[in-house]
Amino acid sequence: MSAGTLPRPRGGLVLALLALPALALAAYVVSGPLGAALDAPVGASYDIERMLLLHATLPRLAMAVLCGGALAASGAFLQQALRNPLASPTTLGVEAGGRLALAVATLMAPALFGWGRDLVTLAGCGLSTLLVFALVRRRHFAAVSLILAGLVVGLYAGALSALLTLLNDRYLASLFIWGSGSLSQQSWDPFLSLLLRLALLVPPALLLVRPMSLLDLDDANARARGLDPARLRALAVFLSVAISAFTVSAVGVIGFIGLVAPLLARLSGARTFAARLALSTGLGAAILLLTDAALQAVPGPLGTFLPTGAVTAIVGAPLLLLLLPRLVAADRAPIPADGALRPAAGGPAHPRARLAAIAIALLALGLLALFIGPHPATGAWGVLPPSLFADILPLRWPRMVGAGAAGAMLGTAGLLLQRLTGNEMASPEVLGVSAGAAFAAAMVLFLLPAPGTAAMGAAAVAGSLAVLMAVLAFGRRSGFQPERVLLAGIALNALLDAVVGLLSAGGDPRALMLLGWMAGSTSGLTPQAAIAAGAGAAILVSIAALAARPLAILPLGAPVSRALGLPLARTRLALFALAAMLTAAATPIAGPLTFVGLMAPHLARLVGVHRPLAALGVSALSGAAILVVADWLGRSLAFPWTLPTGIVAALVGAPCLMLLLARRRTAAR
Repeated sequence: MSAGTLPRPRGGLVLALLALPALALAAYVVSGPLGAALDAPVGASYDIERMLLLHATLPRLAMAVLCGGALAASGAFLQQALRNPLASPTTLGVEAGGRLALAVATLMAPALFGWGRDLVTLAGCGLSTLLVFALVRRRHFAAVSLILAGLVVGLYAGALSALLTLLNDRYLASLFIWGSGSLSQQSWDPFLSLLLRLALLVPPALLLVRPMSLLDLDDANARARGLDPARLRALAVFLSVAISAFTVSAVGVIGFIGLVAPLLARLSGARTFAARLALSTGLGAAILLLTDAALQAVPGPLGTFLPTGAVTAIVGAPLLLLLLPRLVAADRAPIPADGALRPAAGGPAHPRARLAAIAIALLALGLLALFIGPHPATGAWGVLPPSLFADILPLRWPRMVGAGAAGAMLGTAGLLLQRLTGNEMASPEVLGVSAGAAFAAAMVLFLLPAPGTAAMGAAAVAGSLAVLMAVLAFGRRSGFQPERVLLAGIALNALLDAVVGLLSAGGDPRALMLLGWMAGSTSGLTPQAAIAAGAGAAILVSIAALAARPLAILPLGAPVSRALGLPLARTRLALFALAAMLTAAATPIAGPLTFVGLMAPHLARLVGVHRPLAALGVSALSGAAILVVADWLGRSLAFPWTLPTGIVAALVGAPCLMLLLARRRTAAR
């Protein structure tokens, strides 16, 4: 990514525009307790305002400056090392891995928190980063593939964290809130401890600045100057992961700083890595200080208890969306438009035979889910006895039908979005469409006294469509370049998730209901609701099948599409609206955490099906099969407890998608 076409660097101006209001707000926050402390009677033995100033307000502001600068520096090192403007601790799943490691340690080894908290977080961050790199090493760390792998690993870690929270909410509820990023302090000890750890990383960081600058050249020129680019990148990535791990261990996950600050530095005209690193660090500190000071300026307990990390995402996401039109692809790191997932090489495809085989497999999975599992009385695995058919099958078949319907709709929506955008990374989950449905449903849940199913469904449709239109509006000017659309999806996803996190952090009892709804559960499906879901899926998928001809023509480009008589604008709008309705109808059943909409179309390519009508059928059946298996595992693995279908789908589907990413494909599409 280059700095654009600015006539001269304006980094100092941008830093001043952020730092001055940040310092002004910080001074305003300090003035309240400072004035009260000065007005206190002389010789007072206990001055609460002075105590708050010295041991809460000032340490919190200092922590904001320290963490903001550290996360921005971490993102700058990652982007320079990987030559990827999308790289950051958030998008590569680094922070999600650290959060998961802390959740596991809380449950299984709480003694580690006394001396090994940083080691636990560093191990989680490091393992997630290594997994991301292992998935894309055969693709030469292509930018879009790297971010896709990071999203998948981040989703997997997030799904595990959510599952642990739901199963152990009495122990992990506070960790769930803290994980959103909390800068609240009760003394100077956490700040000084983090400052000491980060200070140990400053000398190696300074030693790496000059060699890292040579990575602006290609690898051959770097080697000619006596450098080993691979080793240099490994050192830079390790340094970045260590910075992120120490920060996450101290304050939780504060996303977007590591992505937005380096992008702002680039767009401000900083041309050398040393200048970008320095400017990024200052911008990150200013952004987080501004955000946290504004939060503390809010009167009442709201500003005290809201997690700063969630508020940072609310501020950073719109900022990133405003920067999108200024971003251009770098000449040195071309980003492939296909997301690096290609169909496997092989003989000629037989779509009808393969479609029939997948349909038979789905039928077999349905029978397995109905009749195989733990015995309702003893818990022993086996075939359901005929004497229990009348009692058990009415409880199982609605879940199976609802899960299959949701999976079919998500698989179809994913294929529609990938065909429409020409981007194999597009899906309801990656583009934020599922998060839009969840956000709208959350608003209805929290704002209306007793929202019904119809209100929640209508809100989900509106939220899905609104987010989809927003992503397309931001990506249209670039011709739907994968990195631009992906950035828009990441920003909107983070924005909506942050708002949901703020609602959850307020202590409202409906927050647990919202978390359970987002996890996706079929346990409450009645026969009538299951039949309605199945009928809705059949209707919407059939409508999508009628669009086979436009889906075959659209990838040929706008001029050819118009020459063939296709009304381009109306067709795209209708298909996007259909994808939004499919997503909104499936989200209440499966939740927004699955990757079914991304994985099902790739499975269709994997089996060699490319024609639109056959691909729609395979995607729908594959999505249905994934969620049927997830629902069966969810009610069987932890019997008599039931695991959320959506989270189990993510836990089952994400490894499968990781295997697809790790495979080398050389055949043309």
